[in-house]
Amino acid sequence: MIDLNRIQMFVQVVEQGSFTKAANVLGLTKATVSRKVAELEADAGVQLLYRTTRALKLTEAGADYYHRVNRILVDLTNAEDQLSARQQTVKGHLKIVCPIEMGQLYFGRIFARFLALYPDITIEAELTNRQVDVVGEGIDMLFQITEQTDERLKTYALINTPKILMASPKYIEKYGEPSTPEQLVEHQCIRLGSPHIDGNWTLFNGKKWLTVEPQSRLETNNITLMREAAIEGLGIAAIPLVIAHDALERQELVTILDDFPMKQSLVTMSIPQRVYLPRRYQVFIEFLYQALFDNWQNRVLDVPDFIQRPDFDE
Repeated sequence: MIDLNRIQMFVQVVEQGSFTKAANVLGLTKATVSRKVAELEADAGVQLLYRTTRALKLTEAGADYYHRVNRILVDLTNAEDQLSARQQTVKGHLKIVCPIEMGQLYFGRIFARFLALYPDITIEAELTNRQVDVVGEGIDMLFQITEQTDERLKTYALINTPKILMASPKYIEKYGEPSTPEQLVEHQCIRLGSPHIDGNWTLFNGKKWLTVEPQSRLETNNITLMREAAIEGLGIAAIPLVIAHDALERQELVTILDDFPMKQSLVTMSIPQRVYLPRRYQVFIEFLYQALFDNWQNRVLDVPDFIQRPDFDE
């Protein structure tokens, strides 16, 4: 007879990356989870996991088994969600990861409004600019500013956001304003960079794209910090419009080289590939897209099949 409990324990061990974390999620002891997974391996007659002191890794058989049973569990969860939907009750937990600045500016209000509508859903939100392993860390949704893709994930391009070169009026008064991209190398700049971020600037001169390596005394992986340093007059920075809007309105920053547009930043949403999308995913994505349509209208890019794109007047 199939024991769904120990199959669920195995899946949690894989997704959480350890017996201890899986036990915490399931509300069980580590010993219980370890014993049940060992029983599953014994009954199957095959090793599913390589166990080391530092990490767990799936065997080839374990990886195949995980993908098969995960689809089955998703089907069961979807069936349960459908029953809940009939009763107009959606419940469950969402683990969401997004960039720090995006989370600070937008997701606080979105989460609050969404949870007010769905009191039986809980959200665990991590704001970070680190590289994230969605499958390995058991993450439900990942928001990024990137064009990179992962075949294990279903990724939607949400919006393109303009990035603009800008500086404070006092910097321009002291050092002058460049009139061409080539003159940027003569200026103090504030560079966005990390092991996973290319801090160079790419601008279009009307004929071709030009790449400029900014000369910086300050490099950071945080756009908000970069904006504040620019306001203080440290140098020229390339800042997304959504991050700098208020500072531009207050004339703490002014745009430069307006005739040389920069490449836009792509905001994406990624979720694990699933045969069926759990109901809690659907209602959150529907809520999010309504907010996107309200603010960006026809500039919203990819739209999931289960969402109706509104008609906007051109």
